[in-house]
Amino acid sequence: MAYNQVIMEEILSVKDLRKYFARGGLSSRKDVVRAVDEVSFSVKKGETFVLAGESGSGKTTTARLILRAIEPDTGSIIFDGVNVDNYGSALRKIRKECRMIHQDPYASVNPRMTVSDIVKEPLDIHEIGNTGEKNKLILEALQEVKLEPAEEIAKKYPHELSGGQRQRVAIARSIVTRPKLVIADEPVSMLDVSVRVGILELMRELQEKLGISFLYITHDLSTARYIGHRIAIMYRGKIVESGPISDVLSRPRHPYTQALIDSISDPNPDNLNKNKEIRINEPLDLNVYEGCRFRARCPYAVEKCKQEPKLEADEQDRLVACFFKLN
Repeated sequence: MAYNQVIMEEILSVKDLRKYFARGGLSSRKDVVRAVDEVSFSVKKGETFVLAGESGSGKTTTARLILRAIEPDTGSIIFDGVNVDNYGSALRKIRKECRMIHQDPYASVNPRMTVSDIVKEPLDIHEIGNTGEKNKLILEALQEVKLEPAEEIAKKYPHELSGGQRQRVAIARSIVTRPKLVIADEPVSMLDVSVRVGILELMRELQEKLGISFLYITHDLSTARYIGHRIAIMYRGKIVESGPISDVLSRPRHPYTQALIDSISDPNPDNLNKNKEIRINEPLDLNVYEGCRFRARCPYAVEKCKQEPKLEADEQDRLVACFFKLN
């Protein structure tokens, strides 16, 4: 099912999500890390929504909050029309129908389990099928991620597989329950460059075949452009810009988005010394939470930036939290 053919209903809606962590055991307002701070976005059925930003921007914490691996301080999470709380059928529903692919294909699978047992684990947890039905679902999932012959792969242990194959096993485990949403947290960042495109292409094929929505978490805008439909840029726990991915990356409106684009590696050696509009390698003040959090690193910052800019509509389908706004 092509992206432009689906009915654009929301599968996931996150509203005003907030999670603060105490620093050094202290709990005063000045001694907290605002990991996720009033974050709102939605993922539509059949699309890939990208959550992008530097390490420490709050992307993975947001994913853990959605799956209720940790509890939010405030905010709501609506999955497939159901408000997700920390108990009961709503929690079981999201953990069955919203699965996760982790960053590290070596740490995310149990080295003492066979591939078959790894993929079967969510079927056991959610009590899906009898033994024969489980075996059938396992082989189908391995075939769908192009691990063949599936019968032979199923008997192997993780150490017998390459990094790319292990990540395909992790993807098979994530789709075996036929989820509606898969959260992919930096799924190709630890893989060889030569196999990254294959994993991304596999995700696109699975989306086309199974109608899966993806929440794709990354710091790499080049892979984001390849796989995404819409994007939200996170900085220090806040979304600073969002919109259609082609629009945001071709014409960024927030200085931080431009900084991320400027930081993308350029294969042309003639551009190594090219002047970048905004550099993001200046020291980061972790204590700056008032006003615009990017102002200490922004060349356009003015006095007004000591106030916090709201994430507001800049134009159709574009949201930007900036007083300056690039052209």
